[in-house]
Amino acid sequence: MNLRVAMLSVHTCPLAALGGKETGGMNVYVRELARELARMRMSADIFTRSQNPAIPRVVTLAEGVRVVHLAAGPQAPMARERMVDHLDAFVDGVDAFRIAGGLDYDLIHAHYWLSGAVALALRQRWGVPVVQMFHTLGHLKNDATPNGAAREPDVRIAEEARIVAATDRLIAATVVERAHLVSHYGADPGRIAVIPCGVDTELFMPGDQAAARATLGLDGGPQLLYVGRLAPIKGLETLLDGMARLHAAGSPAHLTIVGGDADEPLDGHEAELRSRLARLALGDAVTFVGAQPQERLRTWYVAADATVLPSYYESFGMVALEAMACGSPVVASRVGGLQTTVRHGVTGLLVPDHDPVSLAEAFTRLLGDADLRWRLGREGVRWATQHRWPCVAEAVCREYAALVERAASHLASARCR
Repeated sequence: MNLRVAMLSVHTCPLAALGGKETGGMNVYVRELARELARMRMSADIFTRSQNPAIPRVVTLAEGVRVVHLAAGPQAPMARERMVDHLDAFVDGVDAFRIAGGLDYDLIHAHYWLSGAVALALRQRWGVPVVQMFHTLGHLKNDATPNGAAREPDVRIAEEARIVAATDRLIAATVVERAHLVSHYGADPGRIAVIPCGVDTELFMPGDQAAARATLGLDGGPQLLYVGRLAPIKGLETLLDGMARLHAAGSPAHLTIVGGDADEPLDGHEAELRSRLARLALGDAVTFVGAQPQERLRTWYVAADATVLPSYYESFGMVALEAMACGSPVVASRVGGLQTTVRHGVTGLLVPDHDPVSLAEAFTRLLGDADLRWRLGREGVRWATQHRWPCVAEAVCREYAALVERAASHLASARCR
């Protein structure tokens, strides 16, 4: 079926560098799904808010797939909660692009709640079905937010509830997220498809650890790795406390933190983390290396003895899947989607969140047992092969086809009345 999809990623561009305040797994998901749609001979336009007037308005991502940057409010980085005031302008921009190009879209695929609000407005104009994927849920983030940290705004919670009730099809990355959609938002279970996120196994694959460490200038000691945004919900305070316990016990382990906003390296949460690092007297035991290109990430994963995700909430945990594809055992919090993305004792170790003692104990166990690391790494590679992007795209496209077919059937019935 040759479909044309309007894909919405309002608050973040799939072409943006990963590891910044607004970039992460969702960017990878949108980009890789769109590339697979192109390979399946489908067309897609990905609409995102322009944050820089100097960048091209339309960028070709793959044959038949374009990223369209739309002006909606100031063309500069903006807090997500402020974008609500500019969603009407974004809706108008998407529709104007469609009209100017003489286009018709078969369906809308929205990513994150801001995009869901736009999708429902466009559905009123176009009469096409909407597929929604939230990637994270406001209720769950608030439940996991540390005391004193900024919570998700009430408008997000209200909009998520409205989108859940009105959208044609919801995609959840795990059965855990599906359960949360039902319990926290009253979603109809029959309208939720569970489709895991994917991994590029041609990019992320095992390699020679010694060669990777030589490339990165790392020594031969125990190496731990964190990859992701530097945000309070990612649990980095717990990770640093766990490292302090590890070193107090005499371990020479080194932690590399990959991520952070290159434009503001010492602002906000990263500054707090660096202060905590100094108070814990970890010295050279922890290194911040900033955001890294995806191609470089593979080298970091291969070099590590273990990759750690100490998050307080994750809807899926794509970093865990990338690490496993490279043969890196994972130590992760037993929260959200990580409970199914990481198989405890098979591809990694799960520990309680907010628990530096359990985290340090898991590190000690893993770093002291080369056979365990090898077994977890081997099984992780096998697990990752079941989550390749072509498999994800095929499952998503089955949902597309069913929705479009149903919409066409309803339209035909209406015409016969």
